[in-house]
Amino acid sequence: MSIVNNDWLTLNIGGQKFTTCRSTLAREPNCMLARMFAPESALRPCVQDADGAYLIDRSPRYFEPILNFLRTGSLFIDPNVNPAGVLEEAKYFGMESIIPQLEEITQDYSIPRDERALTRRDVVEALIGQASFSDRTDRPDRTDRGLRFQGLNLEGADLSKLDMTNVNLKYANLKGARLNGANLSWSQLERADLSHAQMEGTQMLGVKMLCANLEGANLKGANFEDPAGASANLEGANLRGANLEGSNMSGINLRVATLKNVNMKNCDLRQAILAGADLENCNLSGSDLHEANLRGANLKDATLELMQTPLHMSQTIR
Repeated sequence: MSIVNNDWLTLNIGGQKFTTCRSTLAREPNCMLARMFAPESALRPCVQDADGAYLIDRSPRYFEPILNFLRTGSLFIDPNVNPAGVLEEAKYFGMESIIPQLEEITQDYSIPRDERALTRRDVVEALIGQASFSDRTDRPDRTDRGLRFQGLNLEGADLSKLDMTNVNLKYANLKGARLNGANLSWSQLERADLSHAQMEGTQMLGVKMLCANLEGANLKGANFEDPAGASANLEGANLRGANLEGSNMSGINLRVATLKNVNMKNCDLRQAILAGADLENCNLSGSDLHEANLRGANLKDATLELMQTPLHMSQTIR
């Protein structure tokens, strides 16, 4: 003998059937779905199909995220589903708890895709896709070409601890991005905007950052030295007000870079090229400048206390 569970019911939404529980629909007690299927409700749909499913003339495509929200308490929308449609369904069914969230998503969605800031998820998916491509055995060319994010908007993105080696980020907008502990080694960051980015402990071996904007960035403890000898190139970069304390910058090229008011305490700057750099009011105390090239550099009001290697005239004069 079969047992009938009156808590279960089937909805026919625009021709697609969804099986769920009354208790699930009741999780938002003031919404139309909860009131439609409450015991003794006067709003219960009066029409059922041949299988007994309750007919509701709405879009199943936009209804599914709402039902899943009632099931899990979290809002998930397939990338191919327009959130504006889900918002209209939420308004129709009186789902007040998710309307503000959907309105925010819809506002972002209205911005053209190529103008929206990429998220950590976007980058991770691209990295995974690149890894899968690199692992293919049927490729005629097995060389790692790297990813191209040239000129894209990554402002404020959380990219911490990601492996982004060999990535092309030329002209990219990385303002305020979080890159703590990330690996940007051998990446291309020419003229990228990294102002006020958080880059503490970032690996930047052999990175190319000509004329990049790093004003106010936190690069404390970053590592620029490539044991294989490929020097990091930050020629002409703007590092005004940045924090580079304790960074390993042996052999780095900072020719004609702007380093005003930079914290470079206890840095390894052996064989660094600082010719023509603006080091006004820069704190270089405790740093190692052995064989560094400081010819033509502006050292006005720079702090040079406790230097591991005394500066010589040949280092500072053309």
